[in-house]
Amino acid sequence: MARKEIIKKKVPVPERDPKERVKDFREVKLGYTPQLAMEEAKRCLQCAHSPCVEACPVRVPIPQFIKLIEEGKFVEAARKIKEENILPSVCGRVCPQEIQCEGACVVGKVGDPVAIGALEAFAGDHEASVGYEKFPIPEKSGKRVAIVGSGPASIACAADLLKWGHDVTIFEALHEPGGVLVYGIPEFRLPNEIVKRELRFLEEMGAKIVLNFVVGKTKTIYELLEEFDAVFIGSGAGLPYMLNIEGLNLNGVYSANEFLTRIIFMGANWFPEVDTPVYVGKRVAVIGGGNTAMDVARTAVRLEGVEEVYVVYRRSESEMPARVEEVHHAKEEGVIFKTLTNPVRFVGENGWVTGVECVKMELGEPDESGRRRPVPIPGSEFILEVDTVVMAIGQGPNPVVVEGVKEIRRGKKGEILVDPETLMTDLPGVFAGGDVIRGGSTVIVAMGDGRKAAKSIHEYLMSTSK
Repeated sequence: MARKEIIKKKVPVPERDPKERVKDFREVKLGYTPQLAMEEAKRCLQCAHSPCVEACPVRVPIPQFIKLIEEGKFVEAARKIKEENILPSVCGRVCPQEIQCEGACVVGKVGDPVAIGALEAFAGDHEASVGYEKFPIPEKSGKRVAIVGSGPASIACAADLLKWGHDVTIFEALHEPGGVLVYGIPEFRLPNEIVKRELRFLEEMGAKIVLNFVVGKTKTIYELLEEFDAVFIGSGAGLPYMLNIEGLNLNGVYSANEFLTRIIFMGANWFPEVDTPVYVGKRVAVIGGGNTAMDVARTAVRLEGVEEVYVVYRRSESEMPARVEEVHHAKEEGVIFKTLTNPVRFVGENGWVTGVECVKMELGEPDESGRRRPVPIPGSEFILEVDTVVMAIGQGPNPVVVEGVKEIRRGKKGEILVDPETLMTDLPGVFAGGDVIRGGSTVIVAMGDGRKAAKSIHEYLMSTSK
């Protein structure tokens, strides 16, 4: 068979103009048309060894679904993806493909990697536009599983358990399901309607979702075990880390969690029509260099009255953990990057923040993360005048879920400790996965944990029924 010619340049995904998109929260990417998707799909070499699949935490059959797109079989492509990943429209938009599937793409060794994420999103969106095919309802096992949280790990876990015939009830603390997918990712990256339609699909599979239910308060893990045969904890990492510096308690200083939740989830950008205001003023400083920092900065740019948004990061841009695409979009939208800059104190007047005292940094020897350690430059202090500060320096698991459950051990950062093979805690029948065991990760890694835990839960349920 003749060797397939390598097409080095990828088909660009159409995007909205930056000057237009900063005026609203509608999605930045317009997505592939059928013609563009088929053209990009032709670039896939259909590698026999498929390193892209090995690099995917849930092992999506990537060459197979791309081949179906190339042949114009778009619905079939989506259903091929859903054999391993129930959230193609979500993962295609927010997964860091550049360090996972696309990072392993053979075409990427000589040119641009195949746009696997954009093709995945296209397939998921197309299937939604023509109507989902329902999964066949399996014979009921008689076993019941409680799932704590409704984010990506929980969704993936629930989907697999339902396919095995187990009854699944998802308990969500907030008033809408979706976890970080709805309260932590702005709509210009992931429209809420996409998350809602994926959750509707999960409910059609048989999942029951209970809202406004705080496990650890409404009911404890012990109480859930009296009612259910197993429990999966996928409650994420909703406890923000804060800089322990002077001025932390000034008004106008937010955590990224509070800032994004109020705006994305509770409509604070519509104040006074809603009751959840977020004061921003004219100048906003965002502390951090990850994807959450980019989400906060790009959200702030879109708020009424904001004139300048700064990203303050203590290392250089090349060491930012944020996706290159997100940094690029932030720059297009006018965000100002102040790298090699570290906050040392928040200053204020009359109880409100008015500025951030910063010190310039230089890079020294690598630290335990492998990145060069930032070292302060003596005498380089300066004040960055701002009206609002948002800290986006990471987050950890909220302890309320397992508070008082002595059999569930936690690590130094509050993460739940599990058996690495089964993801079961020291309390028999209780499993955990996603950010609650990692302290912060990606959607697809969380989904990988959810699927791994589902397999372990299924085996546990079958063993206890004998």
